Amino acid sequence: MSVDLEGAIRALHDDLAAWLGTEAPDSVFDRFAAAQDASFSMVTTTGQILHRDELLAGLRAARNAQPGLRITISEIEVLSADDAMTVVRFLEAHENAGVVSRRRVLAVLRPEPDAVRWWTLQETDVPN
Repeated sequence: MSVDLEGAIRALHDDLAAWLGTEAPDSVFDRFAAAQDASFSMVTTTGQILHRDELLAGLRAARNAQPGLRITISEIEVLSADDAMTVVRFLEAHENAGVVSRRRVLAVLRPEPDAVRWWTLQETDVPN
């Protein structure tokens, strides 16, 4: 894959933090939405399955819902990669108003020549 995978993962989460934590312009949301494959789905930390349209509708309404939110990504591991899919695992930490929550994420990404499309992911809470 010619795309900087770690950079793409961090950039997506930077956009998510900007959208949820500031009065970000619509272009931030649009960039986040464009990174999600048309068939995207995820399993949340509560076990709920969200499909792309549900996720984006919820996020669209959540602009600046968590003022000052910061998201950091660490421990990125590529578990498998080929021309069709890349499987990664990473630690995602959300910090807001002095409270930190962490989740371990397993994601399946579809590489494209100049981008990464998020196909599916599952989040698991990590106790503090």
